[in-house]
Amino acid sequence: MSKDYPVPAGYLERETEVKKSRFIARVAPVASRDEVHQWLAQAHRDHPDARHICWAYQIGRPGSAAEAAMNDDGEPSGTAGKPILNVIQHKDMGDVLVMVIRYFGGIKLGAGGLVRAYAGAAESVLSAVDRVVHQPMTSVKVTMSFADEQPLRHWCEVNGARVDSVDYGTSVTADVLVPDEKVNALKAFCEAGQLHYDLER
Repeated sequence: MSKDYPVPAGYLERETEVKKSRFIARVAPVASRDEVHQWLAQAHRDHPDARHICWAYQIGRPGSAAEAAMNDDGEPSGTAGKPILNVIQHKDMGDVLVMVIRYFGGIKLGAGGLVRAYAGAAESVLSAVDRVVHQPMTSVKVTMSFADEQPLRHWCEVNGARVDSVDYGTSVTADVLVPDEKVNALKAFCEAGQLHYDLER
């Protein structure tokens, strides 16, 4: 089975209105609970007067997420976080956070109306956001001469890898993040150029 799965390409916001209540939905890519908390803190800073900021997230592969959570933020239990999470799961997307910021319009929606409103808000933003494919990466430390750095950078550009950091001493040591399926190709490249490499799995 492929390890690749779709994740949001970036941040996006969409607004819907239901019976004078405003629902501002935000989607963001997240890889950790810390990132989730940062996005939520930002939402509270941006909308200090909002009645509710409800959310759900899923980190890891859709269907077997390493971590998922939701929060109704004062709405009746099960009427906000759960519908948002259901839409995320239906979209088959991983590493994703959806927040829905509600400004109450004075008309109560009832439990069914809330479920529909929060699911609809989540649907509006998840349908609009672009997707990219998450690829599991392996960190490889490559030690080389100064002359080998440019050829290595070129190899990375062509093969979807990236040079994370470089340390210049008597030789050049680079931390390279490589898609898992390209690790053997990087080994072959290093061996052909007599570069030293260490896998940091």
